[in-house]
Amino acid sequence: MDFIDLKTQYYHYKEEINAAIQHVLDHGGYIMGPEVQQLEQELARYVDGSHCSAVASGTDALVIALMALGVGPGDEVITVPYSFIASATSIALVGATPVFVDIEPETFNIDVNQIEAAITPKTKAIVPVSVFGQMPDLDAINKIADRHGLAVLEDAAQSFGATRNGHKSCNVATVSATSFFPAKPLGCYGDGGAIFTNDDALAARIRAIRNHGGEQRYQHELLGLNGRCDTIQAAILRVKLKYFDEELRRRQEAAERYHRLLTAVCTTPITAKGNTHTWAQYTLRAPNRDQICAALKEADIPSAVYYPTCIHQQPVFQPLGYEVGDFPISEQAAQEVFSIPMHPWLTEEQQNAIAEIVNEQCAAYV
Repeated sequence: MDFIDLKTQYYHYKEEINAAIQHVLDHGGYIMGPEVQQLEQELARYVDGSHCSAVASGTDALVIALMALGVGPGDEVITVPYSFIASATSIALVGATPVFVDIEPETFNIDVNQIEAAITPKTKAIVPVSVFGQMPDLDAINKIADRHGLAVLEDAAQSFGATRNGHKSCNVATVSATSFFPAKPLGCYGDGGAIFTNDDALAARIRAIRNHGGEQRYQHELLGLNGRCDTIQAAILRVKLKYFDEELRRRQEAAERYHRLLTAVCTTPITAKGNTHTWAQYTLRAPNRDQICAALKEADIPSAVYYPTCIHQQPVFQPLGYEVGDFPISEQAAQEVFSIPMHPWLTEEQQNAIAEIVNEQCAAYV
């Protein structure tokens, strides 16, 4: 059993993917070839937005977005300690300081009620993370940002395709960044990412920064980097995007089946009111998490822990001075969560086998 079954996905779209790759090999435009611009147009249309810039990775998307917003040394950026490390290292890489705010226990997303207390005269932006595939309350976050003159950068690495109150992820904030890492609900066959905004001037800066600071060759108006998207990855994503909504539907069916199969002894994930979920991961909570994961491994069933150590506890961020206990909800989640297989081709038999072991271990602990 695979945790994320990319092989079956490839088998379904094999002829189209192979043909798309071959087309790139035939025309030879490997960097920023025509498929990149076509993908950008299709992605922008998908989120009902104005501008999309495809980039080399989800981390590059965050870094470039922050650079385009003018975030730099002396600035503070608010984000969460419960996420992948890139949510915070991207802030540090542009010279700013990450300031952490705890999460909600139910959704794992930023606790909106704690944001305002973290704002200082140095605060330049807020980076809420759409953890596991559903959006935080960006309406409330945007209102806070407006009151204080701050930018909002949605870290949508796991939520591309999700909605909140009918609005799509990557079209609700000042700027949004997503990842097309292979394991994401919409993934390529290497690293890839994209940045979205409805601000024309910001979009122009993003395009320049991803290409060494200039849109024209040998003309460098801004400090930039090599964050360009490979054409082959864009070609692959264009094929997958055609089937993406159907895959999301199948993920939702798998999530609903898990909901029915798993007992209340183990805490199942919830979808907040007004949200749809991409189910980038199906994440459970249990005090005997390690015991459950060991039992699954014994049965050759994969599981994963996102994220076993909070960002504020990582050695690289020790100089910030945070201590154990500063973010109790995040720290408890790190000790209890585990994710089980989730992808569009999960069978009922596979889910039954997973649920049987999880329920048995949860019941035994109680």
